[in-house]
Amino acid sequence: MYIFKIKGKVKIPDYVQIRDDNFTLLAYFRSDRPERALAKCGLADKEEEIRKVIEELPYGQIKKLKL
Repeated sequence: MYIFKIKGKVKIPDYVQIRDDNFTLLAYFRSDRPERALAKCGLADKEEEIRKVIEELPYGQIKKLKL
């Protein structure tokens, strides 16, 4: 899986995409509210780990998730 953080502008918040190995979109959510999206794609138990990755991830950079 891969994670990608998108910088928001003015009134638009920052967003995060989680994609599988074929780059199919699994989750798309605001970086400050990942709970529901992670639950929908079956990653609710990894929420704390993903939050840490989101905080450290620079905008516009794709990172491989090893969960």
